[in-house]
Amino acid sequence: MAAGTLYTYPDNWRAFKAQIAAQYSGARLKTASNPPAFTFGQTNRTPNFLSNFPLGKVPAYQGDDGFCLFESNAIAHYLSNDALRGATPQAAAQVLQWVSFADAEIIPPASAWVFPTLGIMQFNKQATEQAKEEVKKVLTVLNNHLNTRTFLVGERVTLADISVACSMLWLYKQVLEPSFRQPYPNVTRWFATCVNQPQFKTVLGEVRPCEKMAQFDAKKFGEMQPKKEAPPKKEKAGKDGAKPQEKKEKKKEEKKPTPADDEEMDECEAALASEPKTKDPFAHLPKSNFIMDEFKRTYSNEDTLSVAVPYFWEHFDREGYSIWYGQYKFPEELAQVFMSCNLITGMFQRLDKLRKNGFASVILFGGNNEGSISGIWIFRGQDLAFTLSDDWQIDYESYEWRKLDPDSEECKTMVKEYFAWEGEFKHVGKPVSQGKVFK
Repeated sequence: MAAGTLYTYPDNWRAFKAQIAAQYSGARLKTASNPPAFTFGQTNRTPNFLSNFPLGKVPAYQGDDGFCLFESNAIAHYLSNDALRGATPQAAAQVLQWVSFADAEIIPPASAWVFPTLGIMQFNKQATEQAKEEVKKVLTVLNNHLNTRTFLVGERVTLADISVACSMLWLYKQVLEPSFRQPYPNVTRWFATCVNQPQFKTVLGEVRPCEKMAQFDAKKFGEMQPKKEAPPKKEKAGKDGAKPQEKKEKKKEEKKPTPADDEEMDECEAALASEPKTKDPFAHLPKSNFIMDEFKRTYSNEDTLSVAVPYFWEHFDREGYSIWYGQYKFPEELAQVFMSCNLITGMFQRLDKLRKNGFASVILFGGNNEGSISGIWIFRGQDLAFTLSDDWQIDYESYEWRKLDPDSEECKTMVKEYFAWEGEFKHVGKPVSQGKVFK
């Protein structure tokens, strides 16, 4: 059984292939993606690293026995077992076919379409439209193939499914909105089946397909471009009009780029890997003794009314956290229950990075053409959290927000009712249809 270390930068979809394969095969794989074990742009340029991996690329694998591999497909293949590679010569060839298909047919158009939405590539309308058409062709091929199959090769997950699913991650997360993926139900069913396998989830976490197609982010693109150095100031001529005497010192030779600098990654991947980390909007707040994760575990695993609600009030930090009531402004738009639920789910998905410092219980009341949406939100700090980050402001203006007094009977009643999804809800006047929790 293989045992070794995988060097990569965080959240590298190419590395995911090897990590998922190792989950299935039982290979003992350590991942070095953060300092001090590995610093992208530094560790992979050291002589020692380049002696094993001449191009300086990641992911790169080094076995405990000293065996080294670069190229993600080779690493994933090595870490797989026979079932993943294909149990027969025919199956093995089919696995290789789909692995090649991912690299040749999916990655180029996916990159051309997705990277501008991430702000790491300039938008080109013609290239994007062409990429969309190529993605449609790919999805058509996959949809037809999966019409009578659960997986791409055989009756179990293989390296074919791992490679193709990983290559489609950013498509589903960024641009394949429901209307675009609607003609390809077999592909979406297969993708959901794959990413919800325990071995996938251990590596990828929760994968939520986008609800709205992302667009080119010009602001983010501008922020990610390297700063240009200001041109040197021209020397003024002397009073007699003569040019200043040229300096005799030799100019320092510009450092020539090494092969590792040039070939480390393609332009888009390098930009994605070097994307600046956004500042934590809550970093300025003092530490709180209310542990949000502990409350969420209690809420998820214990009875709501007898355990979770009392736990909340016993531990709630009134100085460090605030409680807000949010009500959807446009109930006349809530024609169908399933569409109303999609509104809530879509908002939750777009607030994924707020989960660590937030919690909400949101309820849809009433039925078709008579619904309303409202909920209780708990945030770190005393401000409405959505205003702290541009990434969190897509949906919040569609709601009316009111800060609640934690010591008021109104607040205590609302917390109890919204947490339990049951009660009188006198301020609503409609029966509970269903609830959703942001945690």
